[in-house]
Amino acid sequence: MQLNYYKNPNKIFFTTAVLLLVGISWTQAQEIDLLLKGGHVIDPKNKIDAKMDVAIVAGKIAKVAADIPANTARKTVNVTGLYVTPGLIDIHGHVFHGTKADHYLSNGLAALPPDGFTFRTGVTTIVDAGGAGWRNFDVFKKNVIDVSQTRVLSFINIVGEGMRDLVAYEQNTADMDAKLTSSMANKYKSLIVGVKIAHYIGHDWAPADKAVEAGTIANIPVMVDFGKANPPLPIEDLFMKHLRPGDIFTHMYRYDREFSAEGKMLEHKQAIVDMKTKKVKPFVFEARKRGIIFDVGHGGGSFMWSQAIPAMQQGFAPDVLSSDLHTGSMNGGFKDMANLASKFLNIGMSLQDVIAASTWKPANVIKRSELGNLSEGSEADIAVFNLKTGDFGFSDSNGIAIKGKQKLEAELTIRRGSIVWDLNAISASSMPAQ
Repeated sequence: MQLNYYKNPNKIFFTTAVLLLVGISWTQAQEIDLLLKGGHVIDPKNKIDAKMDVAIVAGKIAKVAADIPANTARKTVNVTGLYVTPGLIDIHGHVFHGTKADHYLSNGLAALPPDGFTFRTGVTTIVDAGGAGWRNFDVFKKNVIDVSQTRVLSFINIVGEGMRDLVAYEQNTADMDAKLTSSMANKYKSLIVGVKIAHYIGHDWAPADKAVEAGTIANIPVMVDFGKANPPLPIEDLFMKHLRPGDIFTHMYRYDREFSAEGKMLEHKQAIVDMKTKKVKPFVFEARKRGIIFDVGHGGGSFMWSQAIPAMQQGFAPDVLSSDLHTGSMNGGFKDMANLASKFLNIGMSLQDVIAASTWKPANVIKRSELGNLSEGSEADIAVFNLKTGDFGFSDSNGIAIKGKQKLEAELTIRRGSIVWDLNAISASSMPAQ
């Protein structure tokens, strides 16, 4: 049945009435472009955790229901035994890649092209965490955002030059401008979802306060990469006096080992777990109650089992899972988002909570509630995972390993209704007999 319902709203009403009278649903009346059949759907927003089929029409989710007839679809992919979830949202990556050797994560060689490192691990949206500032965001937009299949959003750096260099640029307080940062954020409201402050080593709060000022003007959250100040600044003050509810503390499980002149390891004042008592510091729980968001931000040097495991045992799980993706993390302990999700499965998080912390929760943290779900009418960004059982190993950023029995692997990724990753060719046609 071909229906011309695009140009005349009266036809839509009339056709709907006729269909209802004869007992035909919209899903049956439309020819489904792609049907995922037989999978176990986990959609935290809509509280779905059951065997369901997912129908896609014109790049949108048309229906999530049990036993949608395969003969209504142009293409059906059998995903029996697999988990179907919203496409993952990675709110802390570094994808402002370029060719300038001295530009670090801001149009430099240490950042990565998103499409090469997202779809293969179930990620359909990645948020660059401060690579660009107000001086060079337009370059980032033109060279990366506008040409990527992956949905690329951004935290804009409070430093005008972004994350160009740890010393020469990221310490330049004269280049930290709340008004110019918020102005750029307001110019690109559809792309800029927050403000980033990172790597500042001075013993003062001015950069963090400027980032919060910019976030307040633009009505967006601030992400803080904290812990480089020398001498250290207390994270309790950061949580309780400087950040607002909804602001984000990334690298939550980092522990920077510090040594005295005699070689004795010192207590790291920015860690959430007291390494002497192995207890989560009491004010950390209070910060969560206050509304501070705790983000993993694994990276190449920011995730330690000595923090994560005690915190998990004491009920302090992350709000959000994220990668801190760059050349220093992709081949190290981090690897990819599916590997990160697997780590948390093996230290106490349920599969449902892992998916929520990678989809619906980050969507809300960045104020993008249209993302991270499989609601009918939403863009069809979908991940399909195989949950394997066996003997697996997982490393932290210090090269310390633990063993685990579960591992997620991305089988299929769909972006805007199109298949963009198919690990085992489950969507491909079989070769005809010779």
